[in-house]
Amino acid sequence: MIHIQSCELVISISSLACYIAEGKSADEIALLASILSQLGDTLATISAHQALCCPPEDTKK
Repeated sequence: MIHIQSCELVISISSLACYIAEGKSADEIALLASILSQLGDTLATISAHQALCCPPEDTKK
């Protein structure tokens, strides 16, 4: 995993959003935002499920 500062991450994400939105209509941007929000929510659900239902096995046996 790449380690960067929080502010650098925020700036990178904002820059990426501006790049993706360039030349797109408001409707296209709204659809992309909706898709990416769902992606984020789904990843959070998967992560929570793994943490609660599938904890890592103890490897110190």
